[in-house]
Amino acid sequence: MKQIVQSIRDAFSMAIEAIQDNRLRSILTLFGMIVGVFAIIAVMTAIRTLETSINSGLNIFGSNVIYIQKSPAIQMGDHASRRKYWRRPNITYDMGEELKSRMVSAEWVSIGDDRGGIVVKAGKYKTNPNVVVSGVDEFGLEVSNGSLSAGRNIIHEDVAYGRRVVLIGKTVLNKVFPYSDPIDKKILINGISYRVVGIIEPKGELFGNDQDNVVIIPITSYLQYFSHSHTSLGISVKAPSAEDFDAVKEEASDQMRIVRALQPNEENNFEMITNDSLIETFGAFTAGIKMFAFAVSIIALIVAGIGIMNIMLVSVTERIKEIGIRKAIGATRNNILFQFLLEAVFLSLLGGIIGVILGVLAGNGISLIMTVKPVVPMDWVFIGLGVCSAIGVIFGIYPAYKAASLDPIESLRFE
Repeated sequence: MKQIVQSIRDAFSMAIEAIQDNRLRSILTLFGMIVGVFAIIAVMTAIRTLETSINSGLNIFGSNVIYIQKSPAIQMGDHASRRKYWRRPNITYDMGEELKSRMVSAEWVSIGDDRGGIVVKAGKYKTNPNVVVSGVDEFGLEVSNGSLSAGRNIIHEDVAYGRRVVLIGKTVLNKVFPYSDPIDKKILINGISYRVVGIIEPKGELFGNDQDNVVIIPITSYLQYFSHSHTSLGISVKAPSAEDFDAVKEEASDQMRIVRALQPNEENNFEMITNDSLIETFGAFTAGIKMFAFAVSIIALIVAGIGIMNIMLVSVTERIKEIGIRKAIGATRNNILFQFLLEAVFLSLLGGIIGVILGVLAGNGISLIMTVKPVVPMDWVFIGLGVCSAIGVIFGIYPAYKAASLDPIESLRFE
């Protein structure tokens, strides 16, 4: 056992020495391996960072909530395929009210919409024109997993009478009421006066967007002042429990088809979205990116492997006399084979390790941009290093075999 360990140690030392003797050539060979591993690790790290954020961040609807809207949440395809969704009839407030009356197994049905680019003023203070105004009913906060830190929620009477009352997010609060309590004070939303009745508990950023830069008003007031001819509302349906979720979802689909006056042979002209469906849609989208990145990286690694084989063949030619001397003093074919194979694997792994480090750093750059928690995709790190080892063995075996097969007498005569 001790002899085997010593043999490995000697071969390892000789591998490092051989690489140091040919630094420039080794660096150029390493570069290809670094690029290949860097590409796959950087992409996988970036995607894993997004997935980690999305698995928590895409929980944008309350528990057991189905969201119904005109178009898919994530639209892919060309202009012609997206035109199909644009041509669908808008979901109106009356449709939402009719669905409310038809749903018997749901805990509640909520109607809402939002619009960006809004300016909020209070006295001498005002926001940038980037505030989101959201129209909701009494269930609006629960739909978005929100809560209040002060004041009261929007109630049924606010919606029924179209009252101009408002809940404000933390970012808006800090800009228009930096030194005072806003409750029962007036603000102007795009010039329209509203009375503040509540402050929304801060939620922070999601995918780089400030979720607290928002004001929430009754949906009836929203439709009066902020809607337009292209406004299509969203309808949220909550199941009483996780066990009832599928049944409520099926009922909501059936009842929405009746509300939209669809014939049995017509496809749905609305979309039903859940937290799980959003995560699945994103997963399907990133799967293609992963496959592309993996294919490109494999090509780069194969090219790098050819470079490793080339440098090892040159190394064998340059060290023929050294091989002859080693065989003359007792080195076996296996010793020579192992030494050159170890050099190839070491060279390949060194490039892989550098590529992994650079890839993780680059991939986590997205965590800084989107203020999400950085991750290290350990599975892909091991896959990358495993592939590097395989490349080293596959492309190093021929040069190693060639070195091990040299005749010691002819090797000693080589000049």
